Amino acid sequence: MIHHLYPLQGAIQHYAWGGYNYIPQLLGVNNPDSQPFAELWMGTHHRGAAKLKVDTEEVKLADWIEQHPEGLGEKGSHFGKLPFLFKVLDVKEMLSIQSHPNKAQAEVGFRKENNLGIPLDARHRIFKDDNHKPEVMVALTDFWLLHGFKSVEALEEVLNSIPAFYPLQAHFSEKDIFALYKAVMELPQESVDEMLAPLKVALSKEDFSKDKPQYWAKKAFETHQLEGGHYDRGIFSIFFFNLVYLKAGQGIYQGAGIPHAYLEGVNVELMANSDNVFRGGLTPKHIDVPELLKHLIFDPVVPKILEGEHIADFELAYKTPAPDFQLNRISLKAGEVYEQQGSDVPQILIVLEGIAIDNTDKKWSKGTSCFAPAGANYRLKAVEDSLIFKACLP
Repeated sequence: MIHHLYPLQGAIQHYAWGGYNYIPQLLGVNNPDSQPFAELWMGTHHRGAAKLKVDTEEVKLADWIEQHPEGLGEKGSHFGKLPFLFKVLDVKEMLSIQSHPNKAQAEVGFRKENNLGIPLDARHRIFKDDNHKPEVMVALTDFWLLHGFKSVEALEEVLNSIPAFYPLQAHFSEKDIFALYKAVMELPQESVDEMLAPLKVALSKEDFSKDKPQYWAKKAFETHQLEGGHYDRGIFSIFFFNLVYLKAGQGIYQGAGIPHAYLEGVNVELMANSDNVFRGGLTPKHIDVPELLKHLIFDPVVPKILEGEHIADFELAYKTPAPDFQLNRISLKAGEVYEQQGSDVPQILIVLEGIAIDNTDKKWSKGTSCFAPAGANYRLKAVEDSLIFKACLP
C-alpha cells in the first residue's frame, strides 16, 4: 500500500433545513438554483458514500477499505469497517429533537425489529442497525442547540412563569422530570393545541434574543407547524432542555440517551456509523413515544463545553468517552509544518481555511479533504494561515 494522502470527495445532502451558501462556498461550487446544502458527508455510509481518487480512478472509500483492510490499522480492524462518519453541517432551520441508544440497546432493538419482520425502510422502524450513535461537534460559527434536561429548579421556574404551562404544574408536583415529560409527550393532540395556542399569541407580541427559549419557540411556531394546522409538541422541549450557545472552536458531546436538537449555525460533526434515532418533536417524522421514554436520560444535565486539549504542536483534540472516533483541530500559521509519522489509525482530514502543501508537493486548499490510511506518513506545510479538522480514532 502507498502510505500517503488520498483525495476524498464527500457526498452532499440537500435536506430542507440546510443553508444555501456555506458548503457551496467551502467546496467552490455554484448553487444557481438555491438548493439547500445541509450536510457534507465524509465516510462510508451507504446513503452518502465518499469516493477516493486512487491514481486516475475514483473508487468508493468503503470498497477501497474492503480491498485494503490493513488501512484500518489494528484499532480500526476491531470494528471491521471505518467506524465513524465525518460531516460538515449548515443548520439554517432547527433540526428535530432526538436522542440515540447505547450499543446494548441498539443490539436488542435491532434484533427485536428484525424478528418482528419490520422492513428497514419502514416509516415506523426505529433501529436501522445494531450500533450506537454518540456524536461530537465543534462550532465553526456561532452555534445554538438544545442539550439535556434543565435542573429541577429551572423547570419549576418555567412552569411557574409561563401561563400556558400552568396546567403542567400538577405533573411536576413530585419534581419528577420523567413524569413531566411523559405527560406532554402523551397529551392528545387536541390538548397540545389548546395549551400552545395562547403561547403562540403571547410570543407574537414580543421580540426575543437568541439566548431565550422564547426566540426559538416563536421560530418553531412559524417553521414547524404540523399538517392540519396542529402545533408540534416539541415546543415544550425548547423550554425543558438546556439552551446552549457555542462560539467557533467550542464543542459538545452528545452521548446515548441525551435529548438534543441543533437550532442554528455551522459545525463539524463526528459520529459513530449509525441511523438509530429516537425523535421527540420539531419533526413531521414518526415519533415512537414509548421507545423514546424508555431510552432517554431524565437526570438534569449541566452542558459540558469542550474547548479542546493540546496534544501536539498546532493540534487540539476534543476527547470523548466514545471508542469509535476522535475529532482534532489543526491550526497553522503560514510557514508552519504539521507532521504525522505512521499513525496506527485511519484518518480523514478537511481543510476549512487556507492552503497547505504536503510532502509530495500536492496542494490542499480550502474545501479539499483526504483519507490517510493507518501507517501513512505525511507532512503539511501551510502556504497561508490554515484550519484543518481531522477525524481519527482515540
